[in-house]
Amino acid sequence: MMDRTTPLNPLQPQANGAKTDAVAPAAEDAAYLAKATRAAVEFESFFISQMLKDMRSTTREMADEDSVFKDKVNQDMQDMADGILSKQMAGQRAFGVADAILRQLVPTKITPGNT
Repeated sequence: MMDRTTPLNPLQPQANGAKTDAVAPAAEDAAYLAKATRAAVEFESFFISQMLKDMRSTTREMADEDSVFKDKVNQDMQDMADGILSKQMAGQRAFGVADAILRQLVPTKITPGNT
């Protein structure tokens, strides 16, 4: 039986000596590394996009009726700009979410951007 302190990483042995059914991909597999990196960066982009969306929503709710934040055209343009901004920030790994995901999926010796 696993408790909350048991690591879920399939590359680490279980504390009770039990075998895991998960098969870890080869660390040297470049295709796996590329897919994992792309997925991690896309998730970070989604995370940043949702955060910006919630921030804009709050700003719109608090804005006066004659504010530029209430204008539908401005909202659409701001949403597009936020999408672009979230992709750029994720590409730079601004929040470190992608790096945290990659530390879980890929051994540290080949994690891109690892310092």
